[in-house]
Amino acid sequence: QVQLVESGGGLAQPGGSLRLSCAASGSTFSANVMGWYRQPPGKQRELVATITSAGTTNHVDSVKGRFTISRENAKKTVNLQMDSLKPEDTAVYYCMMTMFRITYWGQGIQVTVSS
Repeated sequence: QVQLVESGGGLAQPGGSLRLSCAASGSTFSANVMGWYRQPPGKQRELVATITSAGTTNHVDSVKGRFTISRENAKKTVNLQMDSLKPEDTAVYYCMMTMFRITYWGQGIQVTVSS
């Protein structure tokens, strides 16, 4: 079993920053893809960013230049540094890991951007 636990969400003002972290535990292996999705209010879940075990990253256009994904393989963690936040970044953010074609999800954490 794989467990993913997110932390670091909360309230930020427009233009502010937050850092999300996700810790994986259980039967994980180094060859995996980790990442973040988000679900804005009333909308479907959407990709934010992913990172491979080799460090190759992918950020969707709406967050490029503002969000940065990173990971620490030894600690089994993936982070999302979110800068220059906008109200439209308000969503529940979900950590994910894909390993051996199976995708695992965290429970989600709320991020609210509002003045």
